[in-house]
This record gives sequence, C-alpha cells and structure tokens, in this order.
Amino acid sequence: MPETAPSPVRPFALPAGPSDAPTRRQVARLAAALRLVGLLAALATLAVLSNLAALGPAQAQDEARLGPSGMALPRFVSLKSDEVNLRTGPGTRYPIDWIYRRRGLPVEVVDEFEDWRRVRDHDGTVGWVHRFMLTSRRTVVVVGGTRTLRREPAASAPGLAYLEPGVVANLKNCQAAWCRIEAQGFDGWIHRSEIYGTNADD
Repeated sequence: MPETAPSPVRPFALPAGPSDAPTRRQVARLAAALRLVGLLAALATLAVLSNLAALGPAQAQDEARLGPSGMALPRFVSLKSDEVNLRTGPGTRYPIDWIYRRRGLPVEVVDEFEDWRRVRDHDGTVGWVHRFMLTSRRTVVVVGGTRTLRREPAASAPGLAYLEPGVVANLKNCQAAWCRIEAQGFDGWIHRSEIYGTNADD
C-alpha cells in the first residue's frame, strides 16, 4: 500500500520539552504576583474614592467643571453687542461662520481657550467668540411656539402677556420648573421648557 503524502499545510507548533513546561512552584509564584497586583489596584481605587468623599460631592463636581479661566463649564452668558462674530476656531485667523445681530441673546459657554470662548446658541449652533463680546448678564430666549407669561409659577396662574418665539428677556430667578423673567416691561413666570438660557443651578 503506497504511503500517504504529508499535508502541505500544517499548524506551526514548537515541541514542548521538559524545560518549557512551568513547574508547580512557578505557577504558585505567578498566582501570588497576580493576587498582589489585584490588591494594589483595589487599594488605589479605594484611595481615590476616599479623596472624593473628603471633598464632598458638590465640591468635587465644581472642581471637575472649572475651565482655564476659573469659571464653571458649562455656563450661560449673553452677547454684549448687536454684532458678534462666531468663528470656526479660537482666533481671528479662523473664518467667520456666523454673525449674531442680537444683543442680549443667551449663549452657553462649553469650552475655553485663552481669550476665546466656545459657545452654543438655542439653535444648537456652536462656534468661538472673543470673551470681550460676552457679558455675565443673564438672559433667556423664548423657544417653540407662543408662550404665556404668568403671574405666579403655576400653569393655572393668570396670564400677563403672550411671548412670541425669539423674544429675549432678563432672567431674575428660578424655582424648580419655573423661572421669573422680565420682558418689555412685563414681570412674570414662565416654564423652563419654554425658554433657553437656564441650568439646574439657577
């Protein structure tokens, strides 16, 4: 009977000699080393959690959100001028992507680089504005449909005025889901969902 020719393709494997097989002592040392690494990792995690607990939840969150300027990120500000250039990058060498012509419009600062602030408006447009074009004065803009400004912070409260979308108002304070604003001489309350320019800290 003729001999069978060997296969042209065979899996590559080195023969394991006696010196290649790990001894029981080597296996025990490896297991001990792995247990030590796991213990050290657990201790490091515990130390980090202890430091955060010492700071307190609010303090740790505030420190994690500070930008290079020392101000919180994100935060709301408003446009200082009736003409503000929104650029694609943090510098005058970057092209102008949009020109705002609405003094007092609220924008959200989401990032910082030197004297430039990356902002987002109520339409979701994002770009860079020089910090001199922004003011800390708090405003809101009415979004969606026509909204009712109410005498008290409740949906059943009497209405004071109707506010069209795009109306910019001064923000006074907020209570839970309602915010007190002043718009064109009317001082009243509006639901948070009907305006842009507030955060949970207001």
